[in-house]
Amino acid sequence: MIDASINKNIDRIAMRLKTIPENPGVYQHLDEQGNVIYVGKARNLQRRVSSYFSHYDDKSAKIKMLVRHIYDIRVTVVATEVDALLLENNLIKRYQPRYNSMLKDDKSYPYLCITDEEYPRLLFTRNRQLKGQYFGPYPNQRIMRELQDIIDNLFSYRKCNKMQNRPCIKHQIGLCKAPCAGLQSHEDYIADINNIRNILKGNFSDIVEEMKRQMLSLADQLRFEEAEVMKRRIRRLEEYQSRSTVVNTNVKDVDVFGIVSDEKYAYVNMMRIKNGSIIYSFSHEVKKQLDETDEEILSTAIPALHERTESTAREVVLPIHVADLPEDYMKQTVPTRGDRLQLLELSMRNVKAYQLQCRHQRALVNPDEAELQRKHQHLLERIQKALALPMLPVNIECFDNSNIQGAYPVAAMVRFTNGKPNRKEYRKFNIKTVEGPDDYASMAEVIFRRYKRLSDEGQNNDNPGTGLPQLLVVDGGAGQMEVARQVIQDQLHLEIPIAGLAKDDRHHTSELLYGFPPKVVGLKPTDPLFHLLEQIQNEVHRFAITFHKDKRSKGTFRTQLTDIPGIGDKTARDLLLKFGSVKEVRLQTEADLSKVVGPAKAKAIIAYFSTQQ
Repeated sequence: MIDASINKNIDRIAMRLKTIPENPGVYQHLDEQGNVIYVGKARNLQRRVSSYFSHYDDKSAKIKMLVRHIYDIRVTVVATEVDALLLENNLIKRYQPRYNSMLKDDKSYPYLCITDEEYPRLLFTRNRQLKGQYFGPYPNQRIMRELQDIIDNLFSYRKCNKMQNRPCIKHQIGLCKAPCAGLQSHEDYIADINNIRNILKGNFSDIVEEMKRQMLSLADQLRFEEAEVMKRRIRRLEEYQSRSTVVNTNVKDVDVFGIVSDEKYAYVNMMRIKNGSIIYSFSHEVKKQLDETDEEILSTAIPALHERTESTAREVVLPIHVADLPEDYMKQTVPTRGDRLQLLELSMRNVKAYQLQCRHQRALVNPDEAELQRKHQHLLERIQKALALPMLPVNIECFDNSNIQGAYPVAAMVRFTNGKPNRKEYRKFNIKTVEGPDDYASMAEVIFRRYKRLSDEGQNNDNPGTGLPQLLVVDGGAGQMEVARQVIQDQLHLEIPIAGLAKDDRHHTSELLYGFPPKVVGLKPTDPLFHLLEQIQNEVHRFAITFHKDKRSKGTFRTQLTDIPGIGDKTARDLLLKFGSVKEVRLQTEADLSKVVGPAKAKAIIAYFSTQQ
């Protein structure tokens, strides 16, 4: 639990935490002014909310900032995880919390609206102020206008703002059947509107079949000119359907989401698929507030976009599984082949193109950020040239070990992408096979585990930020480099360039080593390239030390509860988190304890305290 130096209200917050139930629900963090600064959902409110105030050193800088500003906590218990998901979405829209990542406002996207009137109209709009049923948003006005033109050629509907009692010029040129003058019945007009609605929903097959029946009926009645008009309409609709169909029409009703992200932003593409056709596809930019992962971004974006587009889909196709998205809400599919994989690949191409577009726009608006990116690019090009690397080192990984006389041995890895920390790719390792303080053996173990997994998964360098690195930097000299070479080249048969950062007697980074046998690469300590490498080394050391401190504190955790046979550190922590003290645990009934630790451990606790009386 954090102390008052981090949050002066922690004593009152600690009392509040004891009253939070273990049910699913939504929690809100409030500041001193009573403003909602963060909204989240949880399967277990007690466990999730309490996690903000423990292991503070492991939290990202943004979460630390959030924790320092929390003054009060408000929770709402709901019946199911789906209810929590929907309530969270509504509260985020309502309060616009400072620390929640939110979709960029979509006011610029065009919609088609079937108005809520006795004789509805089909209107183009960029806001949702009118009463009616909305379709979209569409990625741009051109695509939406094309669809509207097709509908105008297939069906007639009134274009006037106010109905008159006589036909207007639209009727005379064949664009309206003049329901205002009683020349078209209300039933016939609504039938046309329903057909328009089905086209906008992507339900082409039913309309085509109905139009074919009408065409044959007109031909049977010898009304050949009208039958020919109907035939041309059928052909136009089938041509549009064939152009918009991208996969098998058996893919009936599916939402597809693609996502890519960098340090500050995530980019999400959504495609609505109906009967194998793309009804619409559009992309959103999300500014990260708490260094959210792609999974966390999708858990918020999917219900928000699902509601905003009034989607009827009960299946969502994703590049990764989203644990916080209940199966009762949407069926998740992470495809590996077939039509759904084809759709996912198309969505990913769209979102990557959108990412480049947004970056270009920001470079035009904010030339300082663009200049910083150019400096990082220049440094990476210098590293490539200095070490004669086959590829630009977009991804650089660095390892470090930490232990005290062999106790609590751990290792850590950091990844820098495009010259900046890529924290979602940081990794922690518990040393499993090494006894005693053996840095070489520990280095060999974690490097093998790291790159064996990546090579087994077949990861590559196509997607910046993921896959195998273009340069591995070890924290050490020739000995550590040789250990890394033996694992990577001799055991795993991978081609990853290896460099070393050696330190002097004062434990300061002194030189960059490369090649086998290793040679010193001439860099001055004042060189920006040297500073970048030193930053990488300092970051992995900080990350390893923090992990080691955390493990050491867990290892030295001891309470009267851990003296009970069968009660370990985790169970003891759960009991103290729930009841507040050993004294309170002692006062609980077996039934109360069973709810937290199960019946077997509850009996052991009751039996132990009965012998202590």
